[in-house]
Amino acid sequence: MARLKDTYLNEIVDGMTKKFSYKNVMEVPKLEKIVINMGVGEAKDNSKILDSAVRDLEIITGQKAVLTRAKKSVANFKIREGMAIGCKVTLRGEKMYEFLDRLVNLSLPRVRDFRGVNPNAFDGRGNYALGIKEQLIFPEIEYDKVDKVRGMDIIFVTTAKTDEEARELLTQFGMPFRK
Repeated sequence: MARLKDTYLNEIVDGMTKKFSYKNVMEVPKLEKIVINMGVGEAKDNSKILDSAVRDLEIITGQKAVLTRAKKSVANFKIREGMAIGCKVTLRGEKMYEFLDRLVNLSLPRVRDFRGVNPNAFDGRGNYALGIKEQLIFPEIEYDKVDKVRGMDIIFVTTAKTDEEARELLTQFGMPFRK
């Protein structure tokens, strides 16, 4: 997926420099990292469910997943502090660009009734959050081996200062925003 990185270095930098009239190439926003997070609430009752979620996330990203633990005890949810309740993966560098390429070109078009991703899910500081309802859209996941359909959050962290810059950067990467 070096193609995507080369594309970024040439076409995206040129396009962004013209649109936002940057004086220096280093001002052009970059994609810093992609964080994929899977919250597994049922893990409090059965730890096997969490193992299955970790396995799915590792297959999708090609990288080892880290368990996320509860920061506080919440009696209503029957969660104690330190209990494993999810997993996450942080992608950087080549794996990040490769995952972005697969997400945009293979996975998102497989979503049922897909009309584009929400253009308003920016946080005000140039980061974008994308929620996915089922892990089955990724071609690496085998339908027969899935025990339960789980969703995940994918956060794109950029060096952009504004949402407009980040939206343009992700559009240049091929992110299909809803009109």
